[in-house]
Parts: sequence; C-alpha cells; structure tokens
Amino acid sequence: MTYRTLAPRLLALGLSIASACAGARQPIKIESIAHLPEIQSVSMSADGKNLVALVVAPGSKGQDTALSVWNLDNIDGGSKITPSGDRMKFIAASALKADRVLVIGRQEWTGQLGGCGEGNATGATKTFVTKTYLTDTSQKKFDEAFASNARQLGLSEDIQRCLELTATASLVNTLPLDPDNVIIQQVSGMSLSGSYYLYNLRTGETKLLFKAGGRSSPGLFNPRTGEVLTRTQLEPNGAGEYEQRVLIRNPQTGEFEVHDNLTRKLSDRYTVDIVGMDEKTGKFYVLTDLFSDLVQAWMYDPTTRKFEDEPLLAHPQFSIGGLILGSQPSNFNRVLGYVVDGPQREVTYVDPAMAGVQSLLQKAFPGQTVSLNGYNDDMSRVLFTTQSNKDAPAYHVLLDRKRVVTLGSQRPDINPADIGEQRWVNYPARDGMTIPAILDLPAGWKEGDGPLPAIIHPHGGPWARDYAGWDGSGWVPFLTSRGYAVLRPQYRGTSGLGRKLWLAGDAEWGQKMQDDNDDAAAWLVKQGIADPQRIAIFGYSYGGFAAAAAVVRPNSPYQCAIAGAPVTDLTKLGWSWSENRLQRILQGRTVKGMDPMQNTDKANIPVLLYVGDRDVRTPSFHARGFYEAVQNKVPAKFALIPDMPHSMPWYPRHQTQTLGLIEQFLQKDCGPGGL
Repeated sequence: MTYRTLAPRLLALGLSIASACAGARQPIKIESIAHLPEIQSVSMSADGKNLVALVVAPGSKGQDTALSVWNLDNIDGGSKITPSGDRMKFIAASALKADRVLVIGRQEWTGQLGGCGEGNATGATKTFVTKTYLTDTSQKKFDEAFASNARQLGLSEDIQRCLELTATASLVNTLPLDPDNVIIQQVSGMSLSGSYYLYNLRTGETKLLFKAGGRSSPGLFNPRTGEVLTRTQLEPNGAGEYEQRVLIRNPQTGEFEVHDNLTRKLSDRYTVDIVGMDEKTGKFYVLTDLFSDLVQAWMYDPTTRKFEDEPLLAHPQFSIGGLILGSQPSNFNRVLGYVVDGPQREVTYVDPAMAGVQSLLQKAFPGQTVSLNGYNDDMSRVLFTTQSNKDAPAYHVLLDRKRVVTLGSQRPDINPADIGEQRWVNYPARDGMTIPAILDLPAGWKEGDGPLPAIIHPHGGPWARDYAGWDGSGWVPFLTSRGYAVLRPQYRGTSGLGRKLWLAGDAEWGQKMQDDNDDAAAWLVKQGIADPQRIAIFGYSYGGFAAAAAVVRPNSPYQCAIAGAPVTDLTKLGWSWSENRLQRILQGRTVKGMDPMQNTDKANIPVLLYVGDRDVRTPSFHARGFYEAVQNKVPAKFALIPDMPHSMPWYPRHQTQTLGLIEQFLQKDCGPGGL
C-alpha cells in the first residue's frame, strides 16, 4: 500500500533558527529514545530529481519503518510511502540513478546455521537474514537486488540457505557519471567467494570486473569506467605472519605489479589506503600513517614508485579521515575538500562553491554541525544534515540557494534544553600515557555546583572510537538528563586516534586498557565533577567486557557495573573470534589479558548483565555464564532480551526494556542507596 504524506517544513534562508526554550532540565522519557527515528537513511539521487528516506510508518506509533520517496520537482507535495512488510523490515535505503531505489530489509530467522554466517561457530540458532532490494520511484515492485543465480544453478537447499544467511550481494561503487551502471559484489554459489561486476540498473545485465579469491581483493576502481586500478594480495610471510601486498595496474601493459613501498606486514597494522587518483598526473591519493603516528594524505607516483617529499594534508593532533572528491560532471574527481577525524569528523572545503554553501548554511544553523550529503551539478539542490550533542540529526534541502526545506528530525520530541554541555578532554593514565575522552554533563551544571553521580562509559570494539556530537545510541542523553556525568574514555586499544594509542592495547584486555577506565574515574573525582562514592561503569560489547572486568578487579572505583552484550570468557572468544579472516589474523592475536571468567571468585561489586537472544556476535553464554558464577558472591541480575541482535537498529521494545533495566538498576541496586 502506498501513502502520500510528510509535507515538508519551509525555512527562509537568513532567518534565525529558534533556540530551544530555556527551563529546568527534565529526564528524557524512555519512549522518546526507544521509538524509531522519525526520519533516517536520507539520500538524494545524483541528478537531484529524487529524495529517498526511511520514515516512521503511518499509524505504527514509532514502531515500524516505511520507505519514503520525494519528487524534488514537487517537494511541497509530500512523499510517497510504502510501509515495511509484516516480517521483512526496512533498515536502510538509498537513492540511485535511473530513478532506482536501493532498500535493505531484515527479518528474524531461526534454525541451524549449518556452518554459514556469523555465529555458526558457537552453535547459534537465532539470527537475522538481511536482503537488498531494488525498486523504482513508484515503489510498485520490489525485486531482490543483484540476486545470485543459486536456484538456476541447481545448488542444494543448504547452499542456498547459506547464501541467504551470508548476504549474497552488495553495492560497491555508484559510478556517478555512468547513466546506467554500478559496481556490485556478488557471492558465488559454488565457492562462496566474492566477485565484482558491472551491473546495469535498467536491464539487470552484468559484466565481470574482478574475481576475488581467499587472499585477493580489489582496491580502487576507476570512477569513470569501473576498471580495477589497484588490488591487495595476502601472502604468508613466515610462521603465523602475513604480508599484505599492494598491486597497481600498469597502464602500459595492463598487468598488476607489486609496489614494495605500499606493502607491509599485516601485523604491523599500518594504514595504507588508496582513495583516489589524480587524472592529470596519474598519481594516487594515499591515506597512510607510514610517516607519522597519525594518518596523513600523501601523493604516490606509481611510475617512480615514490611518495612525494611532503604530505598533501596533515593535522598536528588528529588523522586525516578522508578526501572529498567531486561526483558531478563539472567537478568530477577533483579534490573538493578533506575530513579531519577530530572530536567530530570536521569537513573543510577547498572548492569555492562548496565552501560558500557550507558557510551559508553554517550561519543559518549556529551551534550545530552542518554536513553536505548530496548535490546536483549546478548546486541548485543540496541535501544536508544538521546536528549537535543536544540536537538529533535533522535533514534539509537547500533549493536554489534561497530557501531551506526541512524534511524532519530523527527525534523531534527530545528537547535540547534537557541535554547539557559536551567537552573533549584529555587525562593522564597512571603510566603517563595521555588518554582522550568525551565528557557529557547534565544541563545546567556548572563548576562549583558540587560533585555528581558519574558513569564511565567505554565504547565497544575495541578497535573503534567515539565521536562527539549526537549519541545515536541514546544512552548518553538518557543518562545526563537524569543528572549523571558521563565520561567516554578513548582507552588504549582505541583506533582512529593515532597508531601509538591503538597498538598500546594489544594483549592488555582487563589490564592496562582497564586501568585507563579506572583512571578516568579518578580524574573526574580530582576535577570535582564526580562523587567518589557514586560512580558506575556501563558498557556494551567490548564495553560490556570492561564492565565485567571491573566486577572482579580489586580496589574498584565503581559502586556497580552494567554489562550489555558482554564478552566475559576470553578462552571461548578465542575459538569463535570473527567470521573475517583478516580480523582473525590481525585482532585475534591481541585478545589477551585478564579473563573475567577465570576470576569470578574475586567479584566485589553489584552487576547487571543483559544480552539479546539473537546476538550472534557476543552470544548469551558469555553474560549468562558470568552471572551464574558471581550471583552468590555479589548482587547480580541477568536479562535475556527476546529477538534483540547485537548491533543497532534495535526494535523499540529492546530499547524500552534495556533502558528501563539500566534506570532501575542504577536507582535501586547500585550499592547502598543506589546511584
């Protein structure tokens, strides 16, 4: 069924944006965080004709998604909407060329995995199937996108099921100037290895570009033709060691040649990412930390096989997170700007037209980060996002550089006045290493108001990092609106903030990595922000491991711990670590340290553990086993959340249940008198 709704809101550029009403801080309601975003996954077709998004399905009360498509020639007329199916739920969407729309759906699946998909090594029987669909702007018909021909090949039902569980196809490159074709990856039904094809969106015809193997994968595609320009090859290099070779196609011979300057031992974990090619000189843009602790942008000449003498771009404190290359005929493949991976991903445009639009919009939305997400060739239509740590992401279109059409905010029912200040801070670890962190404070709190109850909130991964700005999980504003200070340590082992910090976490699970979390608590106390008798630790995934480790470490600075989807047994993690071969080689060997399950006799603070019964990444035996081992030693609670996967998006009922558990545990069960 198709609906027409969502008339957009207009804003004349140059008028000020009304700020939130001042007033006393109010706890953000659980349902305001739990319901699905009102609008998400927003994109614009390259020709500027269509906008695509996921919205809350009409009549679902924030419980279900729908696909929404706007015709930008008549944006004031609203959008066409198609709700998700009864079982297959839309979780992402993207506007493509040729009036086509890509939609990703997900549904629950229960049965024997039979060696297929994440979780097969741990005996999981509950997971999700994810499929990709193509439709057009009329949304009358949804076909499985880039579908493999498993049935036509006569493959067994087991192999067909395996293909479904492992997601058989994905979009790799949109080839902006090609009116018909994109590049896709498709899993072979015979070998279960990936091949890369030129795919015609109008006819469904394919042309093989690259056949990947267990050790070989493509790197950079020519953005005009789809030709593979670079590839990587993984080769054994001694006992348990591998070398990642970078090969570049010689334009004279057409052959791929190994470039030693770009080749490194896999275990050294250098970043060498070829992100583009300068068409005038034939040189490649390379993001690398070969010459610095931080990632820099360099030019590499494949003819002389040398880097230039100086970096193209470098920042004294943070890594270069990317180059922004033009995608329209008038600016195609030119460097328009760059990204610095600072507290937030900060974009700087060097192209005058892009810089002018960015400046115009930034003035219209003071105090928020403005991100340009799409534009047509003459920039008469620009899709952009605004957000801050207090303002949930909102989506807008700039028309003719004169007016802004606001499509909507993810969470319009959250009052920014209920969310406090956010700071990027650094604190010293006990061994002298400097640890970055994000500190969020309750609204209205200021220095001298007295210490607060506090939450140390380590991120998952651990090879990941937190960014400042809006917290998509909702946990941080949920807690700060209830009066807690929340500090997110970027502990050693965190990636993206320098190679030294990243490598320092190797084999330090529950040890120096954990010291960094404890030292964060001590720093908050020293700054007069946290009450030393009212500190808890809460984390999810690896952060859940950190919370479990805190339960059994002596001299804990915490009054209690909350472990969401935790790993608690490093021995069991060792034989189930990752479906990705490279990750097993790279990260698996670093997962060593203090094993909480081997130290449960030392449990000394209350703990809440929760996990979803469809979590195949950190299966429930981790949380349940730890709970059973400590429940007679400390106050402990365990919750198995029905149908919850490891990663977002979660169903609204998952957020409702888990946020309720967290709130009640902190108030009533977190040591004497609660937190």
